[in-house]
Amino acid sequence: MKKTRKMTMLALIVSQALVLHYIEGFIPVLAPGAKLGLANIMTMVTLMLFGFKEAMVVVIIRSVLGSLLGGSVTGIIYSLSGGILSGIAMAFLYSRLEKYLSIMGISTAGAVFHNIGQLLAASWIFGSIGILFTYLPILMLAAVATGYFNGLVSHYLLGYLRTRIREA
Repeated sequence: MKKTRKMTMLALIVSQALVLHYIEGFIPVLAPGAKLGLANIMTMVTLMLFGFKEAMVVVIIRSVLGSLLGGSVTGIIYSLSGGILSGIAMAFLYSRLEKYLSIMGISTAGAVFHNIGQLLAASWIFGSIGILFTYLPILMLAAVATGYFNGLVSHYLLGYLRTRIREA
C-alpha cells in the first residue's frame, strides 16, 4: 500500500475511533469503568490490516484526543494505560496464536488487559491496590461480553475492508 493511501486510511481509522469513543459516552454503564470499548474495534482492525506499530499510533492518538475532547485530562492516563496494555496483548496473541484463537478470542483478551491496565493506573493514582481487587471481578465479566462483541464486529468489518482493499 502506498504511503499516502496508508496515511489516509490510518487517519480515517483514528477519526472513526474518535466517533465511536464519543458515541459510547452516551451509552449508560452498569458499573464505574465498565464501557463497551467500541473504539477498540478500530484498534483490532488496524492491528490486523497494518500491524502493531500502526495500531499503537491509533491507540495513542485516540486516547489523547478522545480524552481531551471529552473534557477529562485524567482520562488520558486511564485510556493510555488500558489501550497500550491491550494493544500489546492483542498483538502478541495475534502474532503467536492466530491459528488457535479467533478474532473474538483476541478481542476478549484485549478487553481483559484493557481493564487490567486501567485498574493498575487507578491503583497507582489513588495509592491503593484495593481498587484492583474490588473492580476486577465486575470488569472481567464486562470484558468477556464486550470483547466478544467487539471482536465479532471487527471480524465482519475486516472481511468487508479486505474485499474493498483488494478491489481498489
